[in-house]
Amino acid sequence: IASDGQVVVKFGNILAKHCLDQRCSTELLRAAEHTQSISSQLGIVARVKAVTGESKASSELLVSNVQNLLRAVQHVLRAAEAACVKGLGQPSADPEEEEVAAFCQQWRKNLTQHRAKEALNSDRDELGLRKTRGAKAEPTLMSLVQEQPPRSRNIPKHPNPRKGHTVMDRHL
Repeated sequence: IASDGQVVVKFGNILAKHCLDQRCSTELLRAAEHTQSISSQLGIVARVKAVTGESKASSELLVSNVQNLLRAVQHVLRAAEAACVKGLGQPSADPEEEEVAAFCQQWRKNLTQHRAKEALNSDRDELGLRKTRGAKAEPTLMSLVQEQPPRSRNIPKHPNPRKGHTVMDRHL
């Protein structure tokens, strides 16, 4: 889980680098930095727990750190959504940056299609407000990440990323 947090950090840093809006870029960098800290903390706690064995306090600390990491990852993904909506610059020839850009473009395409369908099948009341009953939620980056099939051939057995390992090779 801690190494997956590092993947999200790398994803956030790549997006922040190419975000056209300075505020979104700053927020994304801040969220990625926070996620980096929690992910590192979780890795340390997990290694200590592996050495010290089973104790209620260490288990609670581990669970607490995992929950904090999940919240931090959600923050990165929300900031990434804002960055994608504001616009991204052209990625360099780096395969990881191209992969991140393609992933974000897919999400943005899904969002645009969803909004177009909502506009065509308008479930609006007499004031023009969208009715909440039966309305489908807009797609999020989190939902797109969850739809990704697992790629077990690329998941390292060791928590350190291998050379050539890309940001999106693993699902969360």
